[in-house]
Amino acid sequence: MNSLVTQKERIVSLDIIRGIALFGILFINVAAFKVLLEAPPEYSGINAIIETLIDIFIEKKFFSIFSFLFGVGFYIFTSRAEARGDKPRWRFARRLLALLLIGIVHIFVFWGSILSIYAVIGFFLIPFYNAKISTISKWLFAIITVHVLCILGQLFMPNQGAFSTVFEILGNDVVTIFIMFLTGFLVAKADWICHISEYPKQLKWIQFVTFPIFVGISLWIWFAPKGDYQNLQLIMGLGVIPTTYFYLTCLFVMLENKSIAKFLKPIGRVGQMAFTNYLAQSFIGLAIISLMGLDVVSPSYVVIIAILIFAIQIIFSVIWFKFFKMGPFEKLWRFMTYGRKAVPKQ
Repeated sequence: MNSLVTQKERIVSLDIIRGIALFGILFINVAAFKVLLEAPPEYSGINAIIETLIDIFIEKKFFSIFSFLFGVGFYIFTSRAEARGDKPRWRFARRLLALLLIGIVHIFVFWGSILSIYAVIGFFLIPFYNAKISTISKWLFAIITVHVLCILGQLFMPNQGAFSTVFEILGNDVVTIFIMFLTGFLVAKADWICHISEYPKQLKWIQFVTFPIFVGISLWIWFAPKGDYQNLQLIMGLGVIPTTYFYLTCLFVMLENKSIAKFLKPIGRVGQMAFTNYLAQSFIGLAIISLMGLDVVSPSYVVIIAILIFAIQIIFSVIWFKFFKMGPFEKLWRFMTYGRKAVPKQ
């Protein structure tokens, strides 16, 4: 691996990963843009295969990558605020309140919007701001352990009264989001992102541990009965954290290659204005679905529409940054965070 990659290029790498995460999220959200009054149909043939492949490779994983990057962003934002002499935790709380407000408005456009949920969960990161890396690591390990055990409890020990309620609460996807928030914050605070090339053994160890789990869970999903929706969701939930860790380590190692990073830079532009593009996806998706006259968005149409939306966003984002320094909703969020007079210089 090349050890001469600069910090600026590291940030570009984060933008590329954020753009890739947005692309993966599309494969989940496109079908949800069209609200169904009845249960979705059972698919067969190529649509059934595509649906299963999405469950294996994409479902929950790319939202988790996005959550990881949110945690990284929390550290970058608060550390820069502290360096300016600002109150980092108070400023971040204001940023979360702004996100909550925008998220509530977005729900009226897209019922599956994750923004308001992110804002609420984000408040639980604030107590960790001054914690030691070792303390954060212990908390992270403990939460992951409890979370996995609770998912296993739901799978193999259903109908256990009060225990089932505890299993459902602590084995919920909301906990997964917080785990990835905390993982991103830990990685950024430990300054690992800026020194990826210095940790080849650790990265390989993570891949060595997580890859077999990813393969095992993938086979489990492939052969699981498709009619048992609840158990299928639990099986996917069980594989989210190891699969996301595997994806992230692979992406960080891959982006150490300057040629690959340069080739993927247009995707980085999408990630650079991820907030704007996430919001725009619902509007573009609804417009395309309406133009196509689709009552139900089948998995094959999900693939087509997701690729089309992302191609539009790559072109738009590349053109946008030729004239502006940040996306329109990034600018709005920044204004809501700082106010007109207190906005720091870039």
